[in-house]
Amino acid sequence: MEENPDPRQVMLLPSGLQFEATEGESVLQAALRQHIIMPSSCRNGTCRACMCRKQSGEVRYLIDWPGLSPDEKAEGWILPCVATPLTALELQVPLAKPKSPA
Repeated sequence: MEENPDPRQVMLLPSGLQFEATEGESVLQAALRQHIIMPSSCRNGTCRACMCRKQSGEVRYLIDWPGLSPDEKAEGWILPCVATPLTALELQVPLAKPKSPA
């Protein structure tokens, strides 16, 4: 019997939008899957369009060297396009919004 991945709760501030990300799924992929739009462009950790500040929680990167400096990482900045949550997360993403119905 296959086990279900353990979902991680993600809250976006100041909007209060919430969604779950599964292990190995990037924060951006999880948001898009659940019809939440976050700023993004390249989706591979280089352009920094999705850069946001982590208020709480821990992430692991899906690539070896995301486009953040050590100082930025120490200040809590993450790249949600290549970050997967290890715990529940609270992120400052002022431009996040629900996807409009088609």
